[in-house]
This record gives sequence, C-alpha cells and structure tokens, in this order.
Amino acid sequence: MILNVPHTVFKTRVRNEALEGPNPFEWKDLNTDDIFKGKKVVVFSLPGAFTPTCSTSHLPRYEELYEEFKGQGVDQIICLSVNDAFVMFQWGKSQGAENVFLLPDGSGEFTRKMGMLVNKDNLGFGMRSWRYSMLVDDGEIKKMFVEPGFEDNCPTDPFEVSDADTMLNYLKSGE
Repeated sequence: MILNVPHTVFKTRVRNEALEGPNPFEWKDLNTDDIFKGKKVVVFSLPGAFTPTCSTSHLPRYEELYEEFKGQGVDQIICLSVNDAFVMFQWGKSQGAENVFLLPDGSGEFTRKMGMLVNKDNLGFGMRSWRYSMLVDDGEIKKMFVEPGFEDNCPTDPFEVSDADTMLNYLKSGE
C-alpha cells in the first residue's frame, strides 16, 4: 500500500479579478505539497462529474457534513475526479459546492499513481477513477476506504464505504 500521496501537478483554474469578460479565470498549477503539506485532508474520488451517484449522494453529503469534518480537525475536503478543470468548475457550480474543493485530475496521473485508474469503456467514460476515500495527514495516507469489486469495466458502481458518513465515523472513532 502507498504510504504517501504520489507527487503530481494538477492543472486548475482560478478566478482572477483583474481579468474582464466572460471568462475571468487563469491556469494555476497545484502540486501535491501545495495541497497536502502540513494539512489534514479528506479526499474522496469518484468516476465523474455530473454522474448520478456522484451528483445526488457522494458530493452533496460531504458538502452537508463539512462542519462536522472541521470539528474533527480536518483542514480541507477534496473531491477528485478524472475530469478537466472546466468540467469540475461547472459541476461544482451546478451543485452549489461551497466547502468541498473540486480537484481536477484531467490526465488521470494522480489516480494512476494511486493505483485507482480503471477503464470504464463499458459506460463510454474511458479511463476514470475507482471510487474511494482517504484521510491524508501531512502527505501521509492514514486510512483508505476503497469500494469493493475494483476492476476494469465493472458492471456496477459500488458505493458502500467511500461515503462521507463512513469517513466521519472513522474520524470520530479516534482510531
């Protein structure tokens, strides 16, 4: 098992108030240290923005329980998906996500290095992340909850252990 999160550079988009027009955003690279160094972070990864389970259950519940996570010493909650920055931005906007940081893994590099990249051609998705969550403390993976049935072209979409309640219960247990 990986003990530390793999080094990756994520291509993100951030608002620049100095820019005018319909697209006041610019590229900003964030690396693994920018995201995890010196922080306690909960990451949950899912197959794709705008997909049913991800949009109706996975992201909304983490958003809903944000304050409880903060109460357990979590600095940030990150939703990771193998989608580009534009898709993640629009999905976050449509979901009203205010607390969870949506992190695009557009090329799937982080997901691949985590060993969580799967082929979802059976759904027309291509390469995507398997559904999982993890607690990361200063770059070190402390706990992972990986959905059962990990395989390429899985005929189902398991959603049993990467949910917000499972992670929050783990944090509250003090293990």
